[in-house]
Amino acid sequence: MNLVELRIRFNLQPLSVHTSPTVSSVLQQAAVLIAFTQIEGDTHLILTRRPGHLRHHPGQISFPGGKVEADDITPIATALREAEEEIALTRNNVEVLGQHPRYKTFTGFEITPVFGIVKQSFKPVLDPGEVADYFTVPLSFLLNTGNRKQYLYRRHGVEYPVYFIPYKQHVIWGATAAIIEHLCKQLS
Repeated sequence: MNLVELRIRFNLQPLSVHTSPTVSSVLQQAAVLIAFTQIEGDTHLILTRRPGHLRHHPGQISFPGGKVEADDITPIATALREAEEEIALTRNNVEVLGQHPRYKTFTGFEITPVFGIVKQSFKPVLDPGEVADYFTVPLSFLLNTGNRKQYLYRRHGVEYPVYFIPYKQHVIWGATAAIIEHLCKQLS
């Protein structure tokens, strides 16, 4: 799927409501940028790996993003600011497609996924305080249902789906994989 097809499918498909875990506590607001880029004619999704020293989700695969700050007027502003800080993807180099409903996590976050297309290739510069690794995954790999695994996880007597996506030496799971799952269902 090229970026033109992605843009059309993203805009034409109705949003289905995805299931977030039931969380009763007050949640920290966050936003992430699900950024698509073109590499050698293929559409790829940008991902990062968090450093091991971080308090929340150390070593996990994630999208560029983070907590909403007081100066952020929208979740889109948060996602774009964080992508610029973490991987040097400038705000003016992203065509924002839209956002999905917020995703709640057991770890105390309510994440707004913001979708965008990288307009021109860029050289990622990683903030070592927030990003240990940068890589991309072909969208065609993610759209293949055989590459996405789902297991049921029981918490307080309720079962929730937990998604896993093994890719090369990485294992994408948790909220990141759930957001990818929801996106793939929308695009298929």
